[in-house]
Amino acid sequence: MSTQATPEICSQVRRDIVRMVHAVSSGHPGGSLGCVELLVKLYFDEMHLDAENFTMDGKNEDLFFLSNGHISPVWYSVLSRRGFFPTKELATFRKLNSRLQGHPATEEKLPGIRIASGSLGQGLSVGIGAATTKKLAGENTWVYTLHGDGELQEGQIWEAAMYAAHNKIDNIISFVDCNGQQIDGSTDDVLSLTDLGAKWSAFGWRVLKCDGHDLDELGRVIAEAKSHSGSGVPNIVLMKTEMGKGVDFMEGTHKWHGIAPNDAQLADALSQLEETLGDY
Repeated sequence: MSTQATPEICSQVRRDIVRMVHAVSSGHPGGSLGCVELLVKLYFDEMHLDAENFTMDGKNEDLFFLSNGHISPVWYSVLSRRGFFPTKELATFRKLNSRLQGHPATEEKLPGIRIASGSLGQGLSVGIGAATTKKLAGENTWVYTLHGDGELQEGQIWEAAMYAAHNKIDNIISFVDCNGQQIDGSTDDVLSLTDLGAKWSAFGWRVLKCDGHDLDELGRVIAEAKSHSGSGVPNIVLMKTEMGKGVDFMEGTHKWHGIAPNDAQLADALSQLEETLGDY
């Protein structure tokens, strides 16, 4: 394809994130910054899609569902940088009558968004439903989903996991953002997830692991998952990341889960992030 995931795109996306959240003093920068490489890799390298002719049904295209919808800033930035809508629209994030709501919403008819999300635990069920539809239609396409590790404390996730394994839904690749943080503290303190690899394996999924900030490693793990097409086993990727990645004072702490930077903090953050594609 004519596009390519690069560190330069990732840097610009991070600039977009902190500027969007700062402009309205509202939003979720921490998890957004931690998932930049994954979304850039998917949308610029991996997914078969048509950004200029978006359709809700997504027939014969790969689909992505953001289950932890509060990290909408990273998704909006990547969608705009990939050509789904003009980058200047990022300036409307969370503003009245904007299509870029705090959590993705379908009634706004924003290209790239196929479900409303943010009520945690639901995205895996949706992704499995879409993957089932594509299998029934005989498509050779993939469905991707992204989840926060704290989100795995929701019971619906595990109901969906059982369903996918039982029904051999093997055209789905789900990612877990394993940053060890959630809104109230570390996942270990709030409700320990113990051994996620053992859990998913016991539920009948193929467990893969990678560094979520390494574009090449993300490509490798996606290729490995795809190599098992037809095996009847769904794929889960436990992606090690750091909340707030790229901005030193935001890194590794739950305190930036849902807090916007002030003017001085924005200036500090932007000084650490190279402008590569032009700010919106």
